Amino acid sequence: MLRSKDLIGLKDLSTNEIELILSTAKDMKNVLKSGKKTNDLTDKSVATLFYENSTRTRVSFELAAKNLGASVSSITIATSSVAKGESLIDTGRTLDALFTNVVVIRHNVSGAPYLLAKNVKASVINGGDGNNEHPTQGLLDIFTMRETFGKLDGLKVALIGDVKHSRVARSNIFGLTKLNVKVSIAAPETLLPADIGKIVRVHNNIHDAVQDADVIMGLRIQKERQKRGHFPSMREYVKFYSITEDLIKKAKKTCIIMHPGPINRGIEIMSEVADSKQSLILNQVTNGLAVRMAILKLIVK
Repeated sequence: MLRSKDLIGLKDLSTNEIELILSTAKDMKNVLKSGKKTNDLTDKSVATLFYENSTRTRVSFELAAKNLGASVSSITIATSSVAKGESLIDTGRTLDALFTNVVVIRHNVSGAPYLLAKNVKASVINGGDGNNEHPTQGLLDIFTMRETFGKLDGLKVALIGDVKHSRVARSNIFGLTKLNVKVSIAAPETLLPADIGKIVRVHNNIHDAVQDADVIMGLRIQKERQKRGHFPSMREYVKFYSITEDLIKKAKKTCIIMHPGPINRGIEIMSEVADSKQSLILNQVTNGLAVRMAILKLIVK
Protein backbone atom coordinates (compact mmCIF):
# COMPACT_ATOMS: atom_id res chain seq x y z
CA MET A 1 0.00 0.00 0.00
CA LEU A 2 1.00 3.63 -0.40
CA ARG A 3 1.58 5.89 2.60
CA SER A 4 -1.09 8.42 1.60
CA LYS A 5 -4.71 7.90 0.63
CA ASP A 6 -3.99 10.14 -2.38
CA LEU A 7 -1.61 10.27 -5.34
CA ILE A 8 -0.97 13.94 -6.10
CA GLY A 9 2.55 13.90 -7.55
CA LEU A 10 5.79 11.96 -7.95
CA LYS A 11 7.54 14.69 -6.01
CA ASP A 12 5.80 13.32 -2.90
CA LEU A 13 6.44 9.62 -3.53
CA SER A 14 9.39 7.76 -2.06
CA THR A 15 11.66 5.62 -4.22
CA ASN A 16 10.19 2.52 -2.57
CA GLU A 17 6.65 3.61 -3.41
CA ILE A 18 7.58 4.17 -7.05
CA GLU A 19 9.21 0.75 -7.17
CA LEU A 20 6.09 -0.80 -5.61
CA ILE A 21 3.85 0.78 -8.26
CA LEU A 22 6.16 -0.41 -11.06
CA SER A 23 6.28 -3.99 -9.78
CA THR A 24 2.50 -4.07 -9.29
CA ALA A 25 2.04 -2.68 -12.80
CA LYS A 26 4.07 -5.60 -14.15
CA ASP A 27 1.60 -7.97 -12.47
CA MET A 28 -1.32 -6.00 -13.87
CA LYS A 29 0.09 -6.18 -17.39
CA ASN A 30 0.22 -9.95 -17.07
CA VAL A 31 -3.45 -9.84 -16.09
CA LEU A 32 -4.21 -7.81 -19.22
CA LYS A 33 -2.29 -10.25 -21.40
CA SER A 34 -4.32 -13.12 -19.96
CA GLY A 35 -7.54 -11.41 -21.03
CA LYS A 36 -8.96 -11.80 -17.54
CA LYS A 37 -10.24 -9.31 -14.98
CA THR A 38 -9.80 -9.24 -11.21
CA ASN A 39 -12.10 -8.60 -8.27
CA ASP A 40 -9.63 -6.39 -6.36
CA LEU A 41 -12.06 -3.46 -6.32
CA THR A 42 -15.37 -5.28 -6.18
CA ASP A 43 -17.94 -3.12 -4.35
CA LYS A 44 -15.71 -0.02 -4.79
CA SER A 45 -16.59 3.02 -6.87
CA VAL A 46 -14.36 5.27 -8.99
CA ALA A 47 -15.37 8.66 -10.41
CA THR A 48 -13.49 10.53 -13.14
CA LEU A 49 -13.84 14.29 -12.72
CA PHE A 50 -12.19 15.99 -15.69
CA TYR A 51 -12.25 19.76 -16.06
CA GLU A 52 -10.00 19.41 -19.13
CA ASN A 53 -10.34 17.26 -22.23
CA SER A 54 -8.60 13.89 -22.27
CA THR A 55 -8.63 10.66 -24.20
CA ARG A 56 -5.79 8.48 -22.91
CA THR A 57 -5.90 9.31 -19.21
CA ARG A 58 -9.65 9.28 -18.79
CA VAL A 59 -10.40 6.17 -20.82
CA SER A 60 -7.52 4.18 -19.33
CA PHE A 61 -8.59 5.03 -15.77
CA GLU A 62 -12.16 4.00 -16.50
CA LEU A 63 -11.03 0.76 -18.12
CA ALA A 64 -8.55 0.14 -15.30
CA ALA A 65 -11.31 0.49 -12.69
CA LYS A 66 -13.64 -1.85 -14.61
CA ASN A 67 -10.85 -4.40 -15.05
CA LEU A 68 -10.49 -4.45 -11.26
CA GLY A 69 -14.21 -4.93 -10.70
CA ALA A 70 -15.11 -1.38 -9.62
CA SER A 71 -18.14 0.62 -10.68
CA VAL A 72 -17.29 3.75 -12.66
CA SER A 73 -18.92 7.18 -12.93
CA SER A 74 -17.75 9.60 -15.59
CA ILE A 75 -18.59 13.19 -14.72
CA THR A 76 -18.85 15.56 -17.65
CA ILE A 77 -18.31 19.09 -16.40
CA ALA A 78 -20.43 20.74 -19.07
CA THR A 79 -23.52 18.80 -17.95
CA SER A 80 -22.78 18.68 -14.22
CA SER A 81 -23.56 21.11 -11.39
CA VAL A 82 -20.14 22.67 -11.99
CA ALA A 83 -21.72 24.38 -15.00
CA LYS A 84 -24.18 25.95 -12.51
CA GLY A 85 -21.38 27.33 -10.36
CA GLU A 86 -20.75 24.51 -7.89
CA SER A 87 -17.30 24.71 -6.31
CA LEU A 88 -14.69 21.98 -6.54
CA ILE A 89 -14.95 21.24 -2.83
CA ASP A 90 -18.75 20.99 -2.95
CA THR A 91 -18.53 18.66 -5.95
CA GLY A 92 -16.06 16.51 -4.02
CA ARG A 93 -18.27 16.41 -0.92
CA THR A 94 -21.20 15.38 -3.08
CA LEU A 95 -19.16 12.45 -4.39
CA ASP A 96 -18.25 11.59 -0.80
CA ALA A 97 -21.93 11.55 0.12
CA LEU A 98 -22.48 9.07 -2.72
CA PHE A 99 -19.88 6.74 -1.17
CA THR A 100 -17.30 7.25 -3.91
CA ASN A 101 -14.02 5.58 -3.02
CA VAL A 102 -11.71 7.19 -5.60
CA VAL A 103 -11.88 10.46 -7.52
CA VAL A 104 -9.58 10.89 -10.50
CA ILE A 105 -9.35 14.59 -11.27
CA ARG A 106 -7.86 16.57 -14.12
CA HIS A 107 -7.91 20.34 -13.67
CA ASN A 108 -6.44 23.36 -15.43
CA VAL A 109 -5.43 24.94 -12.09
CA SER A 110 -2.23 23.73 -10.43
CA GLY A 111 -2.95 22.46 -6.92
CA ALA A 112 -6.63 21.61 -7.51
CA PRO A 113 -6.15 17.86 -6.73
CA TYR A 114 -4.35 18.76 -3.50
CA LEU A 115 -7.22 21.06 -2.47
CA LEU A 116 -9.78 18.37 -3.24
CA ALA A 117 -7.83 15.69 -1.37
CA LYS A 118 -7.73 17.82 1.78
CA ASN A 119 -11.50 18.18 1.78
CA VAL A 120 -12.83 14.73 0.94
CA LYS A 121 -12.67 11.24 2.44
CA ALA A 122 -12.27 9.60 -0.96
CA SER A 123 -8.82 8.88 -2.35
CA VAL A 124 -7.84 11.49 -4.94
CA ILE A 125 -5.64 10.70 -7.93
CA ASN A 126 -4.17 13.54 -9.94
CA GLY A 127 -4.86 13.07 -13.66
CA GLY A 128 -2.95 16.27 -14.45
CA ASP A 129 -3.16 19.71 -12.86
CA GLY A 130 -2.24 22.92 -14.65
CA ASN A 131 1.51 23.25 -15.15
CA ASN A 132 2.24 21.14 -12.07
CA GLU A 133 2.31 17.34 -12.43
CA HIS A 134 0.85 14.37 -14.28
CA PRO A 135 2.03 11.56 -11.99
CA THR A 136 0.36 8.59 -13.67
CA GLN A 137 1.81 9.60 -17.05
CA GLY A 138 5.23 9.88 -15.46
CA LEU A 139 4.84 6.44 -13.91
CA LEU A 140 3.74 4.79 -17.15
CA ASP A 141 6.66 6.40 -18.98
CA ILE A 142 9.09 5.10 -16.35
CA PHE A 143 7.44 1.66 -16.47
CA THR A 144 7.87 1.59 -20.26
CA MET A 145 11.57 2.40 -19.93
CA ARG A 146 12.17 -0.30 -17.33
CA GLU A 147 10.17 -2.85 -19.31
CA THR A 148 12.28 -2.13 -22.40
CA PHE A 149 15.73 -2.11 -20.85
CA GLY A 150 15.17 -4.33 -17.82
CA LYS A 151 16.55 -1.61 -15.55
CA LEU A 152 16.50 2.13 -14.91
CA ASP A 153 19.76 2.75 -13.07
CA GLY A 154 22.22 4.58 -15.31
CA LEU A 155 19.90 5.14 -18.29
CA LYS A 156 20.12 8.44 -20.14
CA VAL A 157 16.81 10.11 -21.01
CA ALA A 158 16.45 13.21 -23.18
CA LEU A 159 13.28 15.32 -22.85
CA ILE A 160 12.77 17.60 -25.85
CA GLY A 161 10.31 20.46 -26.23
CA ASP A 162 7.98 22.56 -24.11
CA VAL A 163 9.38 21.67 -20.69
CA LYS A 164 8.11 24.87 -19.07
CA HIS A 165 4.44 24.07 -19.55
CA SER A 166 4.72 20.27 -19.38
CA ARG A 167 3.37 18.57 -16.27
CA VAL A 168 4.51 15.31 -17.89
CA ALA A 169 8.10 16.57 -17.91
CA ARG A 170 7.91 17.54 -14.25
CA SER A 171 6.62 14.16 -13.15
CA ASN A 172 9.22 12.36 -15.24
CA ILE A 173 12.02 14.50 -13.84
CA PHE A 174 10.89 13.95 -10.23
CA GLY A 175 10.53 10.21 -10.74
CA LEU A 176 13.55 9.49 -12.93
CA THR A 177 16.03 11.42 -10.81
CA LYS A 178 14.91 9.45 -7.74
CA LEU A 179 15.72 6.26 -9.65
CA ASN A 180 19.26 7.29 -10.66
CA VAL A 181 18.40 8.05 -14.29
CA LYS A 182 20.41 10.73 -16.07
CA VAL A 183 18.00 13.33 -17.46
CA SER A 184 18.90 15.89 -20.12
CA ILE A 185 16.52 18.45 -21.57
CA ALA A 186 16.59 20.62 -24.66
CA ALA A 187 14.28 23.52 -25.42
CA PRO A 188 14.34 27.19 -26.37
CA GLU A 189 15.30 29.23 -23.31
CA THR A 190 11.80 30.66 -23.21
CA LEU A 191 10.41 27.15 -22.72
CA LEU A 192 12.65 26.23 -19.79
CA PRO A 193 11.46 26.50 -16.16
CA ALA A 194 13.50 28.72 -13.86
CA ASP A 195 16.34 26.92 -12.04
CA ILE A 196 15.72 23.64 -13.88
CA GLY A 197 19.47 23.39 -14.42
CA LYS A 198 19.87 22.65 -10.70
CA ILE A 199 18.01 19.36 -11.17
CA VAL A 200 18.87 18.13 -14.68
CA ARG A 201 21.34 18.92 -17.43
CA VAL A 202 20.06 21.63 -19.79
CA HIS A 203 21.02 21.98 -23.46
CA ASN A 204 20.02 24.65 -25.92
CA ASN A 205 21.31 22.42 -28.72
CA ILE A 206 19.09 19.37 -29.23
CA HIS A 207 21.97 17.34 -30.69
CA ASP A 208 23.91 17.61 -27.44
CA ALA A 209 20.89 16.49 -25.40
CA VAL A 210 20.31 13.28 -27.38
CA GLN A 211 23.97 12.28 -27.66
CA ASP A 212 24.19 8.60 -26.57
CA ALA A 213 20.65 8.73 -25.15
CA ASP A 214 18.74 5.55 -24.34
CA VAL A 215 15.39 7.34 -24.51
CA ILE A 216 14.24 10.39 -26.47
CA MET A 217 10.90 11.77 -25.36
CA GLY A 218 9.15 14.50 -27.31
CA LEU A 219 6.91 16.96 -25.49
CA ARG A 220 3.89 18.63 -27.03
CA ILE A 221 3.96 22.36 -27.76
CA GLN A 222 1.19 23.52 -25.41
CA LYS A 223 -0.22 26.61 -27.05
CA GLU A 224 -3.21 26.56 -24.69
CA ARG A 225 -0.95 27.20 -21.68
CA GLN A 226 1.22 29.86 -23.27
CA LYS A 227 0.32 33.48 -22.55
CA ARG A 228 2.56 34.77 -25.32
CA GLY A 229 4.76 33.55 -28.15
CA HIS A 230 7.82 31.72 -26.82
CA PHE A 231 9.63 31.39 -30.14
CA PRO A 232 9.61 33.41 -33.39
CA SER A 233 7.64 30.91 -35.47
CA MET A 234 6.55 27.28 -35.61
CA ARG A 235 8.77 26.85 -38.64
CA GLU A 236 11.82 27.90 -36.63
CA TYR A 237 10.89 25.60 -33.76
CA VAL A 238 10.62 22.65 -36.15
CA LYS A 239 14.00 23.50 -37.65
CA PHE A 240 15.85 23.43 -34.34
CA TYR A 241 13.84 21.20 -31.98
CA SER A 242 11.83 18.65 -33.95
CA ILE A 243 12.72 14.98 -33.49
CA THR A 244 13.83 13.70 -36.91
CA GLU A 245 15.40 10.56 -38.33
CA ASP A 246 18.75 12.35 -38.59
CA LEU A 247 18.56 13.46 -34.97
CA ILE A 248 18.02 10.01 -33.49
CA LYS A 249 21.21 8.81 -35.18
CA LYS A 250 23.02 10.78 -32.45
CA ALA A 251 21.50 8.52 -29.81
CA LYS A 252 22.33 4.90 -29.08
CA LYS A 253 21.29 2.33 -31.69
CA THR A 254 19.04 0.78 -29.06
CA CYS A 255 17.37 4.12 -28.30
CA ILE A 256 13.59 4.21 -27.97
CA ILE A 257 11.28 7.08 -28.94
CA MET A 258 8.49 8.15 -26.60
CA HIS A 259 5.81 10.85 -26.49
CA PRO A 260 2.98 11.31 -23.96
CA GLY A 261 0.51 12.31 -26.67
CA PRO A 262 -1.37 13.77 -28.27
CA ILE A 263 1.23 14.18 -31.03
CA ASN A 264 1.54 17.23 -33.23
CA ARG A 265 3.01 15.40 -36.21
CA GLY A 266 5.52 17.42 -38.16
CA ILE A 267 6.11 19.78 -35.25
CA GLU A 268 7.66 18.18 -32.17
CA ILE A 269 8.16 14.84 -33.94
CA MET A 270 8.20 13.72 -37.55
CA SER A 271 5.74 11.02 -38.64
CA GLU A 272 8.48 8.69 -39.84
CA VAL A 273 9.96 8.76 -36.33
CA ALA A 274 6.62 8.43 -34.52
CA ASP A 275 5.75 5.39 -36.65
CA SER A 276 9.21 3.79 -36.61
CA LYS A 277 10.21 0.48 -35.00
CA GLN A 278 11.99 2.47 -32.29
CA SER A 279 8.78 4.24 -31.31
CA LEU A 280 6.99 2.96 -28.22
CA ILE A 281 4.28 5.60 -28.22
CA LEU A 282 1.42 3.09 -28.47
CA ASN A 283 3.15 0.82 -25.95
CA GLN A 284 2.96 3.75 -23.54
CA VAL A 285 -0.81 3.81 -23.96
CA THR A 286 -1.11 0.10 -23.18
CA ASN A 287 1.26 0.44 -20.23
CA GLY A 288 -0.84 3.33 -18.96
CA LEU A 289 -3.71 0.91 -18.42
CA ALA A 290 -1.50 -1.47 -16.42
CA VAL A 291 -0.01 1.34 -14.32
CA ARG A 292 -3.40 2.85 -13.52
CA MET A 293 -4.73 -0.56 -12.51
CA ALA A 294 -1.74 -0.86 -10.17
CA ILE A 295 -2.34 2.58 -8.65
CA LEU A 296 -6.04 1.91 -8.06
CA LYS A 297 -5.25 -1.44 -6.45
CA LEU A 298 -2.63 0.07 -4.16
CA ILE A 299 -4.48 3.24 -3.18
CA VAL A 300 -7.84 1.79 -2.18
CA LYS A 301 -7.70 0.79 1.47
